[in-house]
Amino acid sequence: MASDQRLSVRIMHRLSNSFALDAAFEAPAGFTMILGPSGSGKTTLLNCIAGLEQPDAGRVALGARVLFASDERIEMPVAQRRLGYVFQNLALFPHLTVAQNVQYGIAKLAAEDRRARMTTMLESFRIAHLVARKPAEISGGERQRVALARSLVTNPAALMLDEPLTALDNSTKSRILDDLRAWNAAHEIPILYVTHSPEEAFALGERVVVLEGGRILAQGMPQYVLTTPRHETIAQVVGFENVFDATVKSIAETQGTMLCQLNGSPTQLEVPLGHAEPGARVRIAIRAGDIIIASDQPHNLSARNSFQGKVLSIRREGVRVIVMIEAGATFEVHLTLGAIDALQLEDGKQIWLVIKTYSCNLVEPSQQ
Repeated sequence: MASDQRLSVRIMHRLSNSFALDAAFEAPAGFTMILGPSGSGKTTLLNCIAGLEQPDAGRVALGARVLFASDERIEMPVAQRRLGYVFQNLALFPHLTVAQNVQYGIAKLAAEDRRARMTTMLESFRIAHLVARKPAEISGGERQRVALARSLVTNPAALMLDEPLTALDNSTKSRILDDLRAWNAAHEIPILYVTHSPEEAFALGERVVVLEGGRILAQGMPQYVLTTPRHETIAQVVGFENVFDATVKSIAETQGTMLCQLNGSPTQLEVPLGHAEPGARVRIAIRAGDIIIASDQPHNLSARNSFQGKVLSIRREGVRVIVMIEAGATFEVHLTLGAIDALQLEDGKQIWLVIKTYSCNLVEPSQQ
């Protein structure tokens, strides 16, 4: 990987008395996924790198090229930064055809060069047959492809994508991601990809940066940052639906576990050993899909947490069923339709919850 492909970012940008973006990271060639809750500063970060907003202080460099440096009073114009940017609303020109939209950023090239570059890009994203149509005449997925083609046809030195696939169905999204992944394999530039989807982060990301309140909460490889989150914000971003306050009751160092009692509840959970003493308050995050339901009291299990509860509600979302259960605290559990039928679940039914010790993650509380 060439060193001149690395995007280095260190910026501070105050937007109000209550919010300031303060972030420092490096993005090598490949996908760096930017995650975080709404209002955490993801779009502001991209805008500062692109030059659409001027940071109060810091430095942004792409290899040897300095795009912004407050100490050196460098602020490279947007047009000279050679950055591609796909906005969340795509910003396609509605009165222009696909061909005209894609060629917009290379208008200074000779006509033959423009057509050749455009054709190559349209073929890469499988939209060559749409060349004469306008944005209103094509599907949402096709508009996303046009927006990507328009940004990439300029041969950018880095690419920024602000939730580019949010409104698409999974099948369309998957095909576009495959094409984008193939394009990047051939060009090897840094790509900053803002998303709310942990699935996209795992599918594409070689690195992930998680923002909260304008600050970087964690960064690194997705499997380390997202699989066993250490912060409540990250747990919520990647889909740990259950987060509870608890108090450490006892520690079993030789077994590598702690016994914690949920606050205001008689329910106790065995969790992995953490840096806490008896009496300490902790936060426990559990995925809804990691909780097992049994209609009868289970016996002889490897799972250490087993306790009784009552079904509060059942609702269906597509092929997934969301079950809310009262068990000293309210637990959200995700089941299949087949499991609902087999267990004959209904409101008010008494059941048993089973949770493995290592499905319980100790997390630091959210700052917000």
